[in-house]
Amino acid sequence: MTTPPEEQRYEPPPGVGKLFLWILLFAVAALAVVLGGIYFT
Repeated sequence: MTTPPEEQRYEPPPGVGKLFLWILLFAVAALAVVLGGIYFT
C-alpha cells in the first residue's frame, strides 16, 4: 500500500479528524432533538 507524498498533505491528523467527527455527531444529535421538539409540540 503505497501512497504518493502529495496526497498525504491534504489529510488532517487522526486526532483532528476524530474531534471533528465527535463535534459533527453532537451537532446532528442536537439538531435532531431541536427538530423533534418542534415537530412534537
